[in-house]
Amino acid sequence: MKKNSLILTIFILIGELVPAQKPLYTGPFGVQTYSFRRSIGADPAKVLDTIKTMGITEIEGGSGRMHPSEFKKLCDERGISIPSTGAGYNDLVSKIDSVVWRAKLLGAKYVMCAWIPHTTGSFNFENAKKAVEDFNNAGKILKENGLTLCYHPHGYEFWPHEEGTLLDYIIKNTNPEYVSFEMDIMWIHFGGGDPAALLKKYGTRWKLMHVKDLKKGTKKDLTGLTSPENDVAVGTGELNMQGIMKEAKKIGIKHYFIEDESSNIIIQIPQTIAYLKSLKE
Repeated sequence: MKKNSLILTIFILIGELVPAQKPLYTGPFGVQTYSFRRSIGADPAKVLDTIKTMGITEIEGGSGRMHPSEFKKLCDERGISIPSTGAGYNDLVSKIDSVVWRAKLLGAKYVMCAWIPHTTGSFNFENAKKAVEDFNNAGKILKENGLTLCYHPHGYEFWPHEEGTLLDYIIKNTNPEYVSFEMDIMWIHFGGGDPAALLKKYGTRWKLMHVKDLKKGTKKDLTGLTSPENDVAVGTGELNMQGIMKEAKKIGIKHYFIEDESSNIIIQIPQTIAYLKSLKE
């Protein structure tokens, strides 16, 4: 009995010295509805049912052809919120009232823009300079309406500029009061950036995140384009997810949206969720 008591005491002491690992990801799970682009337009209710079944309670996206208020009603009925929605660059420039109207009907707090018009493979300083001006102007109007503009870099912004890149130029020259950012970790990696290092460098300028992974060995360039089938379940590709998620938690990313552009989302998205749940600090 004395021996057993000694062993038990040792285990208790070890447990006190080595605290249990905490989950690294503790927030709600979100998804970018572009992942379901092949079906959400035809039957949004059915897709939202699928999303709910996966345990997802937040989405980033729009209503497609459906009126925003009707789409929001479908989401509300399933306990799904829409903290962020998308807007095209040209709409931000010339149809900002429509962008505000749609975002408010959806109940969104963030408006995300994922592409700056340019010649593919030749993003340049003039493109970046114009984007800075347009984002500052649109961001100001959005803020006046209780919304936050987030630019989503797509990997083509890593052309060298001065001591850094054109992405550095865009972040440093947009007004933090009006313009924030959403990091798509796969596209940052695809363009040659280090997601964790950029999260640390620009801190709270990053508000949102697209969580996705890239097939190992994928050829990379500065086009911001690759086959959708190169999207793989998070944790099975090239990205250092532990380091990225740790830094994202540290700087306080507000919402995480899983995005998978492949044709295998019904299998891969649940795998991604299971992997995120398994991460420990």
